[in-house]
Amino acid sequence: MPPTILESTMWCPICRHHDVLQMPTDACVFFHPCAGCQTLLRPKAGDCCVFCSYGSVRCPPVQQGAGCCVPAGTDGRPPAVAPSRN
Repeated sequence: MPPTILESTMWCPICRHHDVLQMPTDACVFFHPCAGCQTLLRPKAGDCCVFCSYGSVRCPPVQQGAGCCVPAGTDGRPPAVAPSRN
């Protein structure tokens, strides 16, 4: 298996601004604010994270053949947090 690439160039679909970013190996990135136009990038339907949607390289779990970094049956958004009871 080829080595996992951890650096990806992310392109904003709105203003075409791009940034070279390090991808985490232990978490998905569901949201990323564009530094050019402040649009909050979110994964496209069927993609697990913003790197898979807008990056030059897919996320590390997909590169490694482990599949998407989002648990099956979710829609790519982080889980809702229940209000705490004090």
